[in-house]
Formats: sequence, structure tokens, C-alpha cells
Amino acid sequence: MSEDGKVRISKLMSEQGLCSRREADAFIERGWVFVDGVRVTELGSRAYPTQKITLSREAKSNQLAQVTILLNKPVGYVSGQAEPGYKPAVTLIAAASRHAGDRSPQRFDPAQLKGLAPAGRLDIDSTGLLVFTQDGRIAKLLIGEDSRIEKEYLVRVEGRLDAQGLKRLNHGLSLDGQALKPAKVSWQNEDQLRFVLREGKKRQIRRMCELVGLKVTGLKRIRIGSVKLGDLPGGAWRYLREDERF
Repeated sequence: MSEDGKVRISKLMSEQGLCSRREADAFIERGWVFVDGVRVTELGSRAYPTQKITLSREAKSNQLAQVTILLNKPVGYVSGQAEPGYKPAVTLIAAASRHAGDRSPQRFDPAQLKGLAPAGRLDIDSTGLLVFTQDGRIAKLLIGEDSRIEKEYLVRVEGRLDAQGLKRLNHGLSLDGQALKPAKVSWQNEDQLRFVLREGKKRQIRRMCELVGLKVTGLKRIRIGSVKLGDLPGGAWRYLREDERF
């Protein structure tokens, strides 16, 4: 914030959920952003947080054209950048691997892969729901520092867990010197736990289990917010439907 209280318009747009900061800069350059009804075209422009920011019809159409894809990631694929010996999960997104039950009218075009990025992580050894999106609003909603979106996992474990250990999994553990947010952890069956988290530190569930003497032998993400993995087969993908919201 500057001395006069003004803030970069791109930052305000991101904070207000209008788009990501990168998208905001692109929209400003194209003249698609208005502050109190006045068009803004200069990058780095600032405004007061109380001023009203709106997008042009062209900007809104651009956002509607952005795709969001749900993938059931198998073991052996990384969420983001390729690693030696492993492929990024985005390589699974092709016409042939689209789920036959996808009810979206959206037609697949390889050009949609441009700018398609994972909104969150799922490690090599884990399976389940992984979101790819071109929409900065969705990315911010799912992975922003202030994200409060729940992620639900089914976790198969080996070892003994007493009542105190289960209590610590729910609240009381720290990773990397930081206390974890409260979680919801319960037994799904005799060898499987159900985790619901509102944060996503690297290999968090596996490390949490290690701290209470458990070894994770299988981990599957089945829900992000109100969007469920459902019957999506491993290695298959579908579009986020218009009636679905995280």
C-alpha cells in the first residue's frame, strides 16, 4: 500500500476474487478493467480499496471460455513439473482418456492445455481427485494462503493408533515448526482413516501419520470442497460442470 492508501489494482482484483493477479494485468493491458466506471490501461495503476472495480463484457467472456478439468490421478504421476522417471499428470489429459460419462457439452481441443495448471498437489504415490484449471479465480480459491476449501482423503494405514493418537491427528501436531490447523480424522474401517483438511503442506498426511506411529500404504483424495471424485476411473478426466462449485 502506498502512503496515500492506494493499492495496486491487480492486487485488489485478486483479493476481491475477480481474477488472478496475472489475469488482472492482462485485462488491464487490454483495457478490460474499470475503476468507478473509468477505464484503466496502465500496468501498476493503483486505487483505493473502497473504489468499485468492474470487468468489461470481453473480460467476462474470456473467463467463461477458460476450462477446468478434474482428473483421477493414478500412482506414478506428479502433479506439476516432470521429475526424472515420472511424467506430469497433465499428460493424461487427451481426447482418448476423457471419461465416457462426462456430461459436459464442452468439446476437447488440445489448445485447452495451454495455461492449464494444477490447482494443488497430489504426490507421486497418491491417487484421486486433481484439479487443472486455466481460471485464476479457481486456482486462488483452492490453493491461496487463505483458502478454506476442505479436501477429503481415504488413507489406508498400518500400525496401532490409540485414542490419544487419533486426538493428536485431529489437532495437536506440528510440521516444519508450525502448528497444523484442526483436521477431521476418523476411522473409515479397521485399516482405513478418513482425513478432511483445510491446508495442504507437502506430504502432510503421510508425515502426520508418521508422527503417531502409522505407516500410510494407500492415499486417495475423494473430494475438494463440494466437488467429488465419484465414479471417475483412474487415469480418466472430465470437465467441471456448470452446476458444480468448489
